[in-house]
Amino acid sequence: MAGAMAYGQMMADMGMSVDAPWTVTDVVVTFVMWSVMMVGMMAPSAAPVVTLFAAMQRGRGAGASPAIVFGAGYVVIWSAFSAVAALAQWALHEGALLSPGMAVTSVRLGAVVLIAAGIYELTPLKGACLTHCRTPLGFLMSHWREGTRGALAMGIRHGAYCVGCCWALMILLFVGGVMNLLWVAALTLVVLVEKAAPGGIVIAGTAGAVMIGAGLLRLFVS
Repeated sequence: MAGAMAYGQMMADMGMSVDAPWTVTDVVVTFVMWSVMMVGMMAPSAAPVVTLFAAMQRGRGAGASPAIVFGAGYVVIWSAFSAVAALAQWALHEGALLSPGMAVTSVRLGAVVLIAAGIYELTPLKGACLTHCRTPLGFLMSHWREGTRGALAMGIRHGAYCVGCCWALMILLFVGGVMNLLWVAALTLVVLVEKAAPGGIVIAGTAGAVMIGAGLLRLFVS
């Protein structure tokens, strides 16, 4: 839709107000948009743990239901993040701080977001969450719970680690543009590389340094 339609028409077709104050419907539509986008962006990096969990359940004689419940728990956590993102977008809209591509129009605010995201990439909390995401077998062995409730609890816990790992990268959508599909793809790739490639911790640190540098450059040069 972002590539094929003008922003105003696209928002109108989605039932959203473009310039007028948002209604409850606008907030709900935005929440749904964020939820779908988050699941799509996180699915490649979540696939290893979901696949491994499903294989372990099959080995124990269980059907597909536990794996579905595990995935549902993962979706629940990212839906909660999507609710926060939708509210943030609402606030930016009301403050006239969003461009037609849903990127912040304030150079300073964009720089602050970049710097904050970069700093978080270098924190021990980011490293701890990323470690859990990079070792699906270790996570499952150390957090195993039996039954349907156990599968849901495990999915929620792993989703929480995933949010802890990636939330700062996701808020960069407000810098590059929520409707910028190349930016969405680039961030999805960064998440996948951090979680799956050798040296993911180092990659995350390098990405953080680049974000901080880009934010400082934007702050003092633009």
